[in-house]
Amino acid sequence: MTTAVKTKVHNYSAGPCILPPEVFEQAAQAVLDFQGSGLSILEISHRSKPFVEVMENARALVKELLGVPEGYSVLFLGGGASTGFYLTALNFLRKEGFAAYANTGTWATGAVKEAQSIGRVEVVASGEADDFTRIPKGFAIPQDADYFHFTSNNTIYGTQYKAFPDAGKVPVVCDMSSDIFSRPVNVADFAMIYAGAQKNMGPAGATVYIVKEELLGHTGRDLGRMMDLRNHIKKDSMFNTPPVFPVYVSMLTLEWMKAQGGVAAMEQRNAAKAKLLYDAVDRLPLFEGTTAVEDRSAMNATFVLKDAGLEPAFDELWKAAGISGLRGHRSVGGYRASMYNALPLESVQALVDVMEHFAQQHG
Repeated sequence: MTTAVKTKVHNYSAGPCILPPEVFEQAAQAVLDFQGSGLSILEISHRSKPFVEVMENARALVKELLGVPEGYSVLFLGGGASTGFYLTALNFLRKEGFAAYANTGTWATGAVKEAQSIGRVEVVASGEADDFTRIPKGFAIPQDADYFHFTSNNTIYGTQYKAFPDAGKVPVVCDMSSDIFSRPVNVADFAMIYAGAQKNMGPAGATVYIVKEELLGHTGRDLGRMMDLRNHIKKDSMFNTPPVFPVYVSMLTLEWMKAQGGVAAMEQRNAAKAKLLYDAVDRLPLFEGTTAVEDRSAMNATFVLKDAGLEPAFDELWKAAGISGLRGHRSVGGYRASMYNALPLESVQALVDVMEHFAQQHG
């Protein structure tokens, strides 16, 4: 039995987001019949050998694509990155200690609030005074902090760390939900990286954790069995029933990335897309970027029309061109083009063509 996938629109959704067509086709077939078993991927046992192999392959691909060193475990858990905010503090914040945080937007703010519910937090850097339009730089991280936490890419405001902060001897934890696998990172620089799947990796419902094992278990807290990452490590992400389908689709996407040339190839692909779009934003007088140029995200390009009264006409034009998900987050307005790994350059060109045509009409 084969499945057919309808023609895709140019999908700029911030997440859940675009995935490769090949992944949709394989996943759709597995929903109907997984590996010729007569069972759907949605109904097989997570303890069965076929799914155990899926989980092991997904974890191995994360290690391979990111060059994860010895001493780190890769987990696929439920709950989303917002649960990761809480798990971070529980597993790294000592009862009598404190954590240092950088606040660069809505999700970083959420991480701060969750950590504050656990213990003492010191916000050592914030972009709030600039409406989160730039990444704070030149800040000091207290060397007696239990860990330093930051968010590598900010989907709502369209900013991204181009160079990661130097935390000295302080363990570093990063929420990479919206740019993981988009560029190479040195995993050894981090105590933990975590990321929701629904940007660059798969559907909503799974979160990947890459954690340095020796740093766990030192908080003096009674975490409870489900909240202690060590329990999930001991059971290879199977301490409880994992999010089977999101893990499977994530595995397929990771296989696709590997076939495309890996993370280094994704970085080149993403740089080309970002340049094409930002060049148009800067060149066309009707449009204006909303973030500091040096901090512009390669994943989420945010911009506005200088004359907001033209928005209805522009919206009509890009929708007619088969473009979807371009409006900015409801909290900030304007426009946001999310250009995750699977978005082809052709889709960015389609948007640029619309912008140029609109500028000719209204210039």
